[in-house]
Amino acid sequence: MQPRPRTIPEATVARLAVYLRVLTTLADGGRTTVSSGELASAAGVNPAGLRKDLSHLGPCGVRGVGYEVRSLRDRLARVLGVERARACVLVGIGNLGSALADYAGFGTRGFDFVGLFDASPARVGQRIGDLTVRSLDELEEVVAATGASIGVITTPAEVAQQVCDRLAAAGVQSILNFAPVTLAAPPGVDVRKVDLSVELQVLAFLGQQRLVPSAARGASVEESA
Repeated sequence: MQPRPRTIPEATVARLAVYLRVLTTLADGGRTTVSSGELASAAGVNPAGLRKDLSHLGPCGVRGVGYEVRSLRDRLARVLGVERARACVLVGIGNLGSALADYAGFGTRGFDFVGLFDASPARVGQRIGDLTVRSLDELEEVVAATGASIGVITTPAEVAQQVCDRLAAAGVQSILNFAPVTLAAPPGVDVRKVDLSVELQVLAFLGQQRLVPSAARGASVEESA
């Protein structure tokens, strides 16, 4: 994997991944160029922020023309290290794990699941997509054989740390954690946490905030009457 330039902030890296997704969609649709305004709007940022993010890559666009879609897409893919397929393993074949394992979009973005694992004998042997769920006892063997560098954890919270430890010991360098617990990983292993309940709570808060001005205005009208 091409190392990520350390001068690029993590928040910017996350937005670069969004730009890559948008550019891939545009390229698949036959677009050859895109303006900064169009790209920024599709990515949900402002044009000034987009240009600042892309400045970490060096000169990219042409004034009055915009960005060459395929060229910028390929450049972002190289910087983000996704220009080649990355082998992934997933541990925890519940409802969420099964849905993630069966999602075709990962494969089209260069992330290839090479192993699915669960500790429950009832789930071992199930077929999801092109893969058969394996016993967790086979985790280390599969990671070693496939060179998997990314692990996805969708287990219950109480076993997530144990799974993280095994993934790291097996040689996995990056872990995406969906379990509702903070994991400790050794140096050299990156962990990203996705807490769906927290994201829903943030959305609930934002929705509540939108209702507050309306309620306040209604109260003011009643008081003035």
